[in-house]
Amino acid sequence: MKLAVAKEIVPGERRVALVPESVKKLADAGFSVAVQKGAGEAAFFSDADYERAGAQIVDDKRALWGEADIVLKVQRPIFDQELGVHELELPKEGGVLVGLLNTLHEPEIARRLAERNVTGIGLEAIPRIARAQSMDVLSSMASIAGYRAAIIAAHSLSKYMPLLITAAGTVPPAKGLILGAGVAGLQAIATARRLGAVMEAFDVRPAVKEEVESLGAKFIEVDYGVDTEAEGGYAKELPPDAQERQRRAIHEHIKGADFVISTAAIPGKRAPLLITKEMVADMKPGSVIIDISAETGGNCELTKPGETVVVNGVTIIGPVNLASDMATVASQFFSRNVANLIMHMQQDGRLQFDFDDQITAGVCITHAGEVRHGPTKALLSEKE
Repeated sequence: MKLAVAKEIVPGERRVALVPESVKKLADAGFSVAVQKGAGEAAFFSDADYERAGAQIVDDKRALWGEADIVLKVQRPIFDQELGVHELELPKEGGVLVGLLNTLHEPEIARRLAERNVTGIGLEAIPRIARAQSMDVLSSMASIAGYRAAIIAAHSLSKYMPLLITAAGTVPPAKGLILGAGVAGLQAIATARRLGAVMEAFDVRPAVKEEVESLGAKFIEVDYGVDTEAEGGYAKELPPDAQERQRRAIHEHIKGADFVISTAAIPGKRAPLLITKEMVADMKPGSVIIDISAETGGNCELTKPGETVVVNGVTIIGPVNLASDMATVASQFFSRNVANLIMHMQQDGRLQFDFDDQITAGVCITHAGEVRHGPTKALLSEKE
């Protein structure tokens, strides 16, 4: 089968879906790999690197996509201004498009893929099961985002992170609060702790308490009165009464924080509102909020995606696509996850669609002209 690696065109995206080491792995498995000219340059992988790994470099994007059996991308398909055509129109009929399709936020992508009989493999839909961990793109990228958020916090504070005892006096350590102890939150805790900060963490899922405490942070416990964990280990959307209990607990602890890193997200929905403007007003001047969930609405009421704002002396940073800031390692992780998924699904250099397999069934958003992904199908039905 012919496998093509596309150059990303979403503004600010520096990652590439496949790096040279994975090209060699897939070529050895029987795939023919073509890479769009310059696809890896922003992540510091040259065309020559790909050629040495056994890939063919192709300059014509239409030909690259149109001749490939499988097209690999990082970001969702968008309109290509240079070609004057939407990327959804470029894969051949019966082909496969692999990437972060994001169909829970843009279900029309699934409809259009199905109409063109293109199999859409949504990497965001990898099941959260043990044998799929090596394919879990979201976890890989979240780990990078958590690390970057802690570094941004350290850079943005007007004080040291660690306790320092100097001839000029003693400086107490910075106090950090993490909202959401998933992969990003746990990595943020670990990184901030290495920098010397004193950490607290909050999550609606009691099961993460042990992980938080193992990293040296204090876990903030709240009695919600309801079950708070959904299938797959994600947090549930809370009823109004439980949300109010949540906000009261956060408000109490946020007053003493020097920095807050918020990471809470619910798949397919707006990020939960955890930090109100009243909470920001009670924070210390000079404190910082890093809102990782800015792209899906933000956990802070005052967050502006892609911007930094200062309100009452509190700096609120709404970074987008943090993983792209570390394009080299992010591409390496992403590439290994994708290659592992393809190797899981392939036999003798061809993809096999075994829908009795939980991983294959989970990631196939569309196949054989129909939308297979239940949540995406439900969203499309709501619009009809």
